[in-house]
Amino acid sequence: MNLVYGEQLRRAHALGDARIQLTSAITGFRRLRAIPWLERAVRELRAAGGAEPESSVLTPQEAVVADLAATGLTNKQIATQLFLSPRTVSTHLSHAYTKLGITSRAALRDAIDRGRYDLSH
Repeated sequence: MNLVYGEQLRRAHALGDARIQLTSAITGFRRLRAIPWLERAVRELRAAGGAEPESSVLTPQEAVVADLAATGLTNKQIATQLFLSPRTVSTHLSHAYTKLGITSRAALRDAIDRGRYDLSH
């Protein structure tokens, strides 16, 4: 419903309202993993001058780094194990923290223990 309404609003040049509806549609389609509908909503949102909302899904690299960080390894140890720079590890952790809505390694351990992250990529 949000997708169709957002499309209609965009065509009526009510871009702000269209972006709200389309963003809501994207969130729902992502949760349902309805990829064709998600792609359509993203195209419409871009046409309305919006940007796709950030996904809460961890990339495979972010998930691996997060798992290793949760075991207590330092960024330098993770970097050595994965053949990355410590700065790249830090960037992956920062993105994972943002996506998971956490701010510390202790919270990261808790989030992983509770299975709060999604590895659908």
